[in-house]
Amino acid sequence: MKEFIVQAITFLSEHLILFYALTIAAITFVLGLISLWQTRKYIRENMNANDQATLSSPLAPSISLIVPMYNEEKSIIDSVRSLLSLRYNNYDVVVVNDGSTDTSLRSLIEYFQLVQVDQEVKGLLPTRKIMAVYKSRNRAFARLVVIDKLNGGKADALNAGLNYSKSKLVASMDADSIIAPDALLKMVRPFLKNKERVIATGAVVRIANSCKVEDGSLVKVQLPSNLLARFQTMEYIRVFLLSRIAWSKLNGLLIISGAFGLFDKEIAIKAGGYATDTVGEDMELVIRMRRYMHKIRQKHKVFYIPDPLCWTEAPTGLGVLGRQRNRWARGTAETLYKHRGVFLNPRFGLMGMISYPYWFFFEYLAPFVEVTGILYFLSLLIWGSINWPYFLGVLAVVYTFAVFTSVMALLAEEFSYHKYSRRSDTAKLLLTALLEPLLYHPFILLSVLKGNLDLLLGKKSWGKMTRKGFRKKTTESTIQKIPA
Repeated sequence: MKEFIVQAITFLSEHLILFYALTIAAITFVLGLISLWQTRKYIRENMNANDQATLSSPLAPSISLIVPMYNEEKSIIDSVRSLLSLRYNNYDVVVVNDGSTDTSLRSLIEYFQLVQVDQEVKGLLPTRKIMAVYKSRNRAFARLVVIDKLNGGKADALNAGLNYSKSKLVASMDADSIIAPDALLKMVRPFLKNKERVIATGAVVRIANSCKVEDGSLVKVQLPSNLLARFQTMEYIRVFLLSRIAWSKLNGLLIISGAFGLFDKEIAIKAGGYATDTVGEDMELVIRMRRYMHKIRQKHKVFYIPDPLCWTEAPTGLGVLGRQRNRWARGTAETLYKHRGVFLNPRFGLMGMISYPYWFFFEYLAPFVEVTGILYFLSLLIWGSINWPYFLGVLAVVYTFAVFTSVMALLAEEFSYHKYSRRSDTAKLLLTALLEPLLYHPFILLSVLKGNLDLLLGKKSWGKMTRKGFRKKTTESTIQKIPA
């Protein structure tokens, strides 16, 4: 009887893990095909689009860009300069200083010639105390507003920005990000062209490390020289081009990247704004906005734009990267638990029956299944009962498919936006795809597991996130040269 039970457990373990892996592979492949088709369709439809009317029209939807800032002295000047030079007629930039302890606020005040104004920030969303509101005395920076508040976290800063903004649409972005000059124009298109109400749009995010940045704008795309940043480049290409674009087509998106997203302000506020009790506020808000739309029984859509419109600085050290992925894992777990009532609930349509189950089974549970497989292998190794041909065959299949998905993503990039044009870059990315499952993935797996453990232990902090910035140095002489 004992032998039968052992054999039964062995059979189920081997075949269930294999079935799980094959299911992920099949879903990934299908999503990849949908993404490729949708990206090519998007490029065809928008290749010759004439946006001059939207650019020049005073009736273009107003947009407030909200930039939460905490200790971003190395990148905030370049980021804000980039935002002030966007090709869009009707927008403003709201930087929310969330109690920075470095020179971030002072740098903004000096560089953009800010002065304090008597303007109270009121709104429906509770936030930490607002200390001051600044505007520039230089008319060249008339779009810029800086809010100084007590530290309350990124979500609290975003809510302060929502309270202050006067636009119908609000864009949230990280302070260490640089967006393309036509980013707002492309992000606003779905709001203008769809009959159903669009509540949010996102865009492809790319890694800016080693890229050439001048006057706050990205002028030359270059592959990161740092191997860790290059791994993240490969990861971002795969995630955005082979996953989120497909979910957008299916209208099943549950997340808009915190690096850059555009939202319907009315729905965001009615849904309760950004949650301050989670470190995954970007995903949590999208799910809550969709739940609100289901509650009022109004059809809606969440879009992802295939264009690489946002460039962000990736961690180049294992410590910072580990803390980032730890936080992402905690945010995912917190959000899924908070909205567990959506799981397989037909009241929430596709979100309840497909999107949420996918995230639960194949995003959240995947690391645990993988670790279970590793522990199972180690136990068989100790007992000396490994079926080596079977094990090596499964391992080869898993590795081959991991590389295949990366190559598939590279092909999608090559035949769409082709940002990495040099042959040497393509060769480096292919080598990165070969090394990623062996060197990068194990570290990410450990970081995710630690994140879930920290969640069980009640950890709530973000962890220190150091930045190198896009420029090497900002001198006093440069600041003084700005005309008044």
